[in-house]
Amino acid sequence: MAGTYSQIYLQVVFAVKGRENLIAKSWKDDLHKYITGIIREKEQKPIIVNGMSDHIHAFVGLKPSMRISDLVRDIKNNSSKFINEKGFVRGKFSWQEGYGVFSYSHSHIERVYNYILNQEEHHLKKTFKDEYLELLKKV
Repeated sequence: MAGTYSQIYLQVVFAVKGRENLIAKSWKDDLHKYITGIIREKEQKPIIVNGMSDHIHAFVGLKPSMRISDLVRDIKNNSSKFINEKGFVRGKFSWQEGYGVFSYSHSHIERVYNYILNQEEHHLKKTFKDEYLELLKKV
C-alpha cells in the first residue's frame, strides 16, 4: 500500500493558570480562531476549538508525524503571546502547566464535536474540575 493512512482524533484540554476566569466573551471567539490557525499552521486538522472562561477544548485530527506535546506547547505558547500582545487581560496571561489529551475513534467524532460545541450549556450543570475528573475516569 502506498502512502500512510491514519485516523487519530484527540481532544486536548488545558486551563488558564490558577483556573482563573480570564477568557472574556468579548474576545474568546478571536482566541478560538487563533488557536484553530495554529493547528492549521502545524498542518493538523482542527475539528473544533471551544471552551469557557477558565479552559479550552481543542478537538484535532492528528497526523502521526506530529508529537502531541509539540502541538500543545505551540498552541499554549503562541496563544498566550497573542492574548498578551492584544492586551486582553491585565497583567501577564499564561496557561496552567500540563494538559489532558484523550483519543477517540472515528465513530465518536460527532459526539465529541457536539460536547465541545455546547460547553456553556454543559457547564451550567458541571464545573471544569468535575468535567475533567469525569474525562479521566473514562480512560
